[in-house]
Amino acid sequence: MAESHRISVHQALGGGAVADVLLWRRWCGGVILLSSSTALWFLFERAGYNLLSFTANVLLLLVVILFFWAKSASLLNRPLPPLPDLEISEESVLRAADVARVWINHALSVAHDIAVGRNVKLFLQVASGLWVISYIGSFFNFLTLVYIGVLLSLSVPVLYEKYQDQVDEKLTVAHKIIQTQYRKLDDNVLRKIPLNREKKTQ
Repeated sequence: MAESHRISVHQALGGGAVADVLLWRRWCGGVILLSSSTALWFLFERAGYNLLSFTANVLLLLVVILFFWAKSASLLNRPLPPLPDLEISEESVLRAADVARVWINHALSVAHDIAVGRNVKLFLQVASGLWVISYIGSFFNFLTLVYIGVLLSLSVPVLYEKYQDQVDEKLTVAHKIIQTQYRKLDDNVLRKIPLNREKKTQ
């Protein structure tokens, strides 16, 4: 019964076009994402191209093409460049702002629990997570990490969807082991630290 109510990987990823691309149900989108990210990573990491110079050159090339296209179209009675109506809708801005607000409020809540609530467990979790990110970042620069993230996003969901039962079984075992070790740490170390004790009343 539990298996019938389990959310599929496609639903967990939002069930839209992004999920189709990440699960390679839209091969064209997956190939475009992989090839473009690989080309950009090669340009900036291996060819030594500068991001600002690259952006400026691409925009310059685009402007020149559009300018000469429009000029030749007026001289030869050809149609103008088929440019879409380039503007961001208010709905898109509000949706992005709403998502950003949720993440910012969550980060502020965590910071409040650490600073004001003196939550040692949360502090250790955040500190260890930031240390892992810093440690991994010492081996790669930001662009390489983004590229690795793109590669993982195009491979991990597909593999997980294919081997979901086996992976879930292993993750359950690993989760139980981590919980056991965390309880031991909690009993041996964290409980000896005074947590959230009331200050003496004046």
